[in-house]
Amino acid sequence: MRYLNKGLLTLLVCSSVSISAFANFTQAPLPYKSDALEPAIDQQTMEIHYGKHHKAYVDNLNAQIKTYPELDKLNIEQIQQQISKYNAAVRNNGGGHFNHAFFWESLAPTDKTGKVSPKLLKQINQDFGSFKAFQEQFNQAATSRFGSGWAWLIVNPQGKLEITSTPNQDNPLMDIAEKKGQPLLGLDVWEHAYYLKYQNRRADYTNAFWSVVNWNKVNDRYQKASK
Repeated sequence: MRYLNKGLLTLLVCSSVSISAFANFTQAPLPYKSDALEPAIDQQTMEIHYGKHHKAYVDNLNAQIKTYPELDKLNIEQIQQQISKYNAAVRNNGGGHFNHAFFWESLAPTDKTGKVSPKLLKQINQDFGSFKAFQEQFNQAATSRFGSGWAWLIVNPQGKLEITSTPNQDNPLMDIAEKKGQPLLGLDVWEHAYYLKYQNRRADYTNAFWSVVNWNKVNDRYQKASK
C-alpha cells in the first residue's frame, strides 16, 4: 500500500530563505465510486465515512508530526509496529488511518469481488474446519465487540489463520495488540460505519459485508504473508 507512505519533504526557497515543511500522510482516492457497494453499504455512509471520519484521522495524525518529528521518516505500517512509543493521539489517529485505508481496499463492488483462492480456502478449512465456520467465527467477533472497534482475519506469528477483534482504532499490527499478526481482512464495527442504514442492527451489517469482500485483495495479502 505505497500510497500510505508519507510524501517527500518539500523544500521551498523564496528570497534566499529556505523553509522545510513536514511531509504529510494522505488519503488515497477510493478504489470505486461511493455508491458502488450498494446495497450492502450505502452511498451516504461511504461519503461521510471516507470524506469526514477517515480524513479527520489523517489530519490529526499529521498534526502529531510536530510533536514526534520522527513520524516524518516512517510509513504508516511502521508506526503501528512501534505504537507503544507514542501518545494516545498517534495511536488513535495512526490506527484510524491505517485501518480505514486497509478497509477500503478490502471491499469491492459485487461484480469485482473475485473468489477465495484455493490456497487460502485450504488454510481456512484447516484452521477453522470450514468456510462457514470461519464466517460464523468472524461474525461473532464483529457482533460481540463491545462499543467501537474492528474484527480481523490475521496470519499469526505461527503462520496460522486466526480471528481477533480490537477496540477503538487498534489493530493486530500494533506492538500492544493482544493478538498480533498480519491482517488479511478487517471489518469496521464503529457505529459510523453502518448506523445510517442499519441503525442498531450490527449483525445485518456484518452479514451484508460478505457480499462486498474483495477476495482478490485478501488472496494477494495471504500470498504475501505466507511466503
